[in-house]
Amino acid sequence: MIQIRNFINGQWQEETGGKTVPLYNPSTGETIGSVPVSNMETCEAAIATAAEAYKTWRLVPIAKRMTYIHKIRECMIRDLEKLAQGIALDQAKHISEARGEVQRVIEIVEMACSIPALIQGETLDQIAGSITGKVTKQSLGVFGGVAPFNFPALVFGWFIPFAIGTGNTFIYKPSTQSPYFMQLMCEIFMEIGLPGGVVNVIHGSRDIPGTWYEDPRIAGVCLVGSTPTAKKMAEGCARGAKRSMLLGGAKNMLVVMEDADIDVFIENYINSCYGSAGQRCLAGSIVAIVPELYDTVLERMIEAAKKVKVGDALDPDVYMGPLISRSAADKVKEYVDIALNHGHGCELVLDGRNPELPEKNKNGYFVGPTIIKDVTPCNPLFTTEVFGPLVATIKIADIDDALELIRQSEFGNAEPVLCRKVQPRRRCGHGRRQRGHLRPASVHSLRRHQGVAPRDQQGAGQGRHRLLHPEQGHHDPHRRSQRQEGRRCSEAQVRPLLRSVLNSRTRPVPGPQPRNPAAFSNPETSS
Repeated sequence: MIQIRNFINGQWQEETGGKTVPLYNPSTGETIGSVPVSNMETCEAAIATAAEAYKTWRLVPIAKRMTYIHKIRECMIRDLEKLAQGIALDQAKHISEARGEVQRVIEIVEMACSIPALIQGETLDQIAGSITGKVTKQSLGVFGGVAPFNFPALVFGWFIPFAIGTGNTFIYKPSTQSPYFMQLMCEIFMEIGLPGGVVNVIHGSRDIPGTWYEDPRIAGVCLVGSTPTAKKMAEGCARGAKRSMLLGGAKNMLVVMEDADIDVFIENYINSCYGSAGQRCLAGSIVAIVPELYDTVLERMIEAAKKVKVGDALDPDVYMGPLISRSAADKVKEYVDIALNHGHGCELVLDGRNPELPEKNKNGYFVGPTIIKDVTPCNPLFTTEVFGPLVATIKIADIDDALELIRQSEFGNAEPVLCRKVQPRRRCGHGRRQRGHLRPASVHSLRRHQGVAPRDQQGAGQGRHRLLHPEQGHHDPHRRSQRQEGRRCSEAQVRPLLRSVLNSRTRPVPGPQPRNPAAFSNPETSS
């Protein structure tokens, strides 16, 4: 049995009172350990320890701080398989994806090793008369961070290396459903001799961040989680006037145009919609298809999804593991019924609610690939982040239809458009930004998403990335023809666009980017 423990002041701490919650293996449903539920005394101890450690840590030369970041990287490279196995055990991400997540975090830690160059200040000579301005970037203090269950390693990489590398100290609350990765990381912190109090890890309920909002010793709060949680934390941070970086939910659409390479689409549809069992903010959950390809693409989607092998996260022959909990699996099944009961002609064409499983996984939290066709924009599937392997399909008339659906959505992190022509990409690239932005994928292909991408902080960090096009009323054929006439380009205008598209085919599509260390540093201007 795994006993998860709090980590405060560089030491393991036993939770007084003994209240715990069980830790499960989602692949089997078995209890594999326990997680402490920290009380208010433990929360206070973590804050006090981090605040005291900050007094000396911020004075440590940056070169010395970087030696710890380098050591973290070296230990993670050495323990990559151990860390990946830990993720696959309690978070139940398939082992191949778990290895990919750890590798990505190693790359993010490598990025953190460049902090000395990233936080250099500036000097503005002769601003006026004999006045010279100087910009310096300094640490802020103690930060609190809350991680979701689905990326226990990646969110650690976004937050902690940059926070402590820039001279801050950190209190980290992992999800109680996937805490084992951080337990292994705390062992690394002890091994490398990271000074006590620089990183503190406490486990428990959502009450923990509540102790941060109005505590003057806390400089800021970070979250990757759901939209309701982000809203609640935004309210708390507003009360306490705390800096915040709060990243919430998302909903993503894959757009298939009439000239799309269907083989390329199918490969990426499987990766996007069923990788990590659909439990990631960049998972595709809606597929919008033009009428002339709709039946063909849908048939290919069903055929490919039936071949996805579902099973134990540690089985190398399996493609998709379980969901994180029984309640998460029940939620996906419930939304199948909700969508069908909503009516308007939608139909369940692939039912994954009872997948075939080996005997040892019969009690696991599994839902197989599921597809509901002919969903309308008013269907709950279109407006809710279900967070599972449930895909809805919808017909679109053209790229303008797709853009209109995107701009009407509350959510939208990434809306890949699969086509070969330049024109749809130009339509995506010429939208104006309101609330957020949409970054179109490569015109020709979409690579597998490995994790959570940085999101807009507008609207309490709800992840509202949209592409809003200035042209409206595209359902009017006359107006559409007028716009098309006005968009005709000269050869000189088209050639640079073609070069851009060709370059995009050979350039890797960016994955999740590390958080800007400026989020944890304080630019001060003096003269």
